[in-house]
Amino acid sequence: MECIVLAGGLGTRLKDTIGGYPKCMAPINEKPFLHYLFDYLELQQCTRVILSLGYQHEAVLEWVSTQKRPFIIDYVIEQEPLGTGGAIQLAINKARTENIIVLNGDTLFQVSLRQLLEFHTTNKADTTLALKEMKNFNRYGTVILDENRRITNFEEKKQTDQGLINGGVYVINKKAFLAKSLPQKFSFEKDYLEAYVNEGKFYGYKRYAYFIDIGIPADYEQAKEDFKKLFK
Repeated sequence: MECIVLAGGLGTRLKDTIGGYPKCMAPINEKPFLHYLFDYLELQQCTRVILSLGYQHEAVLEWVSTQKRPFIIDYVIEQEPLGTGGAIQLAINKARTENIIVLNGDTLFQVSLRQLLEFHTTNKADTTLALKEMKNFNRYGTVILDENRRITNFEEKKQTDQGLINGGVYVINKKAFLAKSLPQKFSFEKDYLEAYVNEGKFYGYKRYAYFIDIGIPADYEQAKEDFKKLFK
């Protein structure tokens, strides 16, 4: 099982809270967020992790050099910001498997990656998104599914009473993804998912597992409290 971790984010909204750290290195209870993501990937029996790095990549690699994990750790480095899609495209070229799991380096969504991968391959999907049901939110867009769990639409961010959000964990079929005529720099969400959703090859895997996105200070502080119980 190969996993790409998108770990090049600047952490603009957290800058006043975490200083010059990249988001994946935001300290939570004296350990970087990436430490907990690695713990999760270890439990999921991931065999190889490819870090997609950019901003402050030296700090990430210095920390990685101290890690002893049961999976291989590889990396790619963006010489300039490529967007989420460009970052995935750069890293996926290093992948050896047909279907690759991709995770955001500032999000933890504790889904079973093996079950997610099985769902993806059973449906012969081009891309599968792990989806989280949320209530009373305006920070995320909403993902719409049909009765066969195909994704039919992505709705813009707005105040929503209840809906499914993109949980930041994907399975991507490498061949299908690279077959698209995509530029070097692009948004995975806008220029791939939204642009090709009408082909009917994207699926949603809904789960109620724990989810946190540390992109804003309030949720970053929440993660500190949550992780005391989740990672004992």
